[in-house]
Amino acid sequence: MEKKYKSSDYAHVLRLAVILVGAVALGLLVRGMFLPDTMGQYGHYRGSDLVDQRNVEIRSHTNESCYECHRPIRLIHKAGVHKTVSCEFCHGPYADHVKDDKYVAKMPVTRGMEIKTLCLRCHNKIIRARPEESIKVVAMPQHLEEKKVNVEHNCNQCHMVHDPLLWIKAAYEMMGMEMKEEKK
Repeated sequence: MEKKYKSSDYAHVLRLAVILVGAVALGLLVRGMFLPDTMGQYGHYRGSDLVDQRNVEIRSHTNESCYECHRPIRLIHKAGVHKTVSCEFCHGPYADHVKDDKYVAKMPVTRGMEIKTLCLRCHNKIIRARPEESIKVVAMPQHLEEKKVNVEHNCNQCHMVHDPLLWIKAAYEMMGMEMKEEKK
């Protein structure tokens, strides 16, 4: 029978254990040096970040901020199907237009093909930008062809952008017709 070699010297295991314990201790020490004291105070966040965030300039505002000066649009927008769409989504940041309650710059005016591009950000059936169940989506230029309209038309030539069905409903009423629900 052969004799199996069995080492009684476990020095290599001891060295490995000391190195691992040392690496973990060094890692914890370095982590402690770089993490702020308030880290983890509110879950995974720094408690002192609240102070930092209070000092960040507000760039986004609510629609109510815009309505303060644009009162006629307020009535139309609040009554329309776009009432849940932020003014800033189409018009850009409020902070670029008003600062400290004073007018600072004119907002860029969307014209021509930019209007169609802007509308299709949400209403494009081809790229399925939004679920059909919640937002009316259309395929262009098929939508214009179905309505027997020039395919070069922009959305705002038939639709009031702040309430897209306003002019459509008015046209149906003037013609004495009832608006029918379109099938999806």
